[in-house]
Amino acid sequence: MFNDLGRMGKYLGQAARMLVGMPDYDTYVAHMRERHPDQAPMTYEAFFRERQEARYGGGKGRPIRCC
Repeated sequence: MFNDLGRMGKYLGQAARMLVGMPDYDTYVAHMRERHPDQAPMTYEAFFRERQEARYGGGKGRPIRCC
């Protein structure tokens, strides 16, 4: 029972972070290790910057937007 509650808490926390735009670096690193072992994962700073640009715009010739 507690194992299921812990897993549910993990997924709820991950969903909440996604809703507010906070990227989940640990999930990204696990994905890279499992699916792309030949590629080095980005640093946390690079990952965070890339996720911000993807969400809010800016970079690569795109205008910066607030919403």
